[in-house]
Amino acid sequence: MANGEAPPVLSPIIQPAQPESLGELGTVAALPCDACGSPRQSASRFCTACGVPFETPKEKMSVPVVLDWQLPNAKPSCRIEADLELASGPNGSSFHCDSCGADVDVPPGKSSLRCPFCDSTYVVEIPKANRRTQPPEFVIGFTITREKALELFFQWLGRNSWFRPGDLQAKASTDKQQGIYLPFWHFSMVADSNWSAQIGEYWYRTETYRVKTSDGKTETRTRTVRETEWWPLSGEYRKYYSGYMVSASKGLPQSEALAIQPYQLSNMMRYRPHYLAGWLVEEYSISKEQALEITRAEFQRRERENIASFLPGDTQSGLNVSTKLDLGGTDLVLLPVHVLSYRYRDNVYRFLVNGQTGKIHGEKPWSSARITVAVIGVAILLLALIALVVLATHPRIGN
Repeated sequence: MANGEAPPVLSPIIQPAQPESLGELGTVAALPCDACGSPRQSASRFCTACGVPFETPKEKMSVPVVLDWQLPNAKPSCRIEADLELASGPNGSSFHCDSCGADVDVPPGKSSLRCPFCDSTYVVEIPKANRRTQPPEFVIGFTITREKALELFFQWLGRNSWFRPGDLQAKASTDKQQGIYLPFWHFSMVADSNWSAQIGEYWYRTETYRVKTSDGKTETRTRTVRETEWWPLSGEYRKYYSGYMVSASKGLPQSEALAIQPYQLSNMMRYRPHYLAGWLVEEYSISKEQALEITRAEFQRRERENIASFLPGDTQSGLNVSTKLDLGGTDLVLLPVHVLSYRYRDNVYRFLVNGQTGKIHGEKPWSSARITVAVIGVAILLLALIALVVLATHPRIGN
């Protein structure tokens, strides 16, 4: 590598068949097949995938195996850890696939790779010494497949309102669909507030009044009047806040990020590179300081709302809140998102799917013709109602 930098590390992911039970997983041996890379079954003399006979294993050939059951709804994977160097060549970098022996070119900026010959997946892990950005601490795995995300898109597209184009579902064409791990900043804070307000409490009194009836007589009646008694009140309020995820991608505005939330944060796992195999990953482009300001504003808003709901009395006014936020923790989290763009009449729109829960958000075009018809129809209806009111109140006009 140039400038003496340490090469990235690749971790191949090999997906064996789904075992019937956890006990069956113990039959996976540490050695893969030398010919095809499939997991070797204990007490087997031949590879069950390609039929190549096994040699007697030697102690020096053993490779540590990590069995991963943490990803939700994922098949167990036999992860073989090996330090694979990226070789520099005239066309960029390349790596040697241990499964099939192919030498594969690495596109610049790719962190998740797939061998085109045997479909083994690799993750490029940048050494800490060479990283310019903060590595992620947590990740939530995909539970919504690409096929399910596409199904949700067509269902959403079919739920069309009257103000959308009638041919939207027929003429909308998908440009691309991709599952991607997007970076999010997560902060935990403790809020200490001093507040003051005017607290109002309702009380009621009965008053009498006189009215003239239709026959000219005066009549005395009673009614209940609500009054408010005010008094000042002040105090302190303390609360812990967390769970607000701020998009660290400039390509995903915070408003759209909130539209597909919440995520089930209790399912977060400590980040490991092999979790990302087979998916795109984006580095954060919004700094921690920028995200911190967004989070502070949100937590201050929540603090004010919580204090307002906490106050006694029937009503309140003049609420003043002074809040000090103490930062508890900072995490960079990778969250799964399916991004699908589609084209309608030369305009591109975006559709998002929460890769964990399946919550959706998307943009649809408006039909200007239908909106115009609706506006004209409402205007005609209002004119007709006005005409009926005029005729009812001025019968001579009708005659």
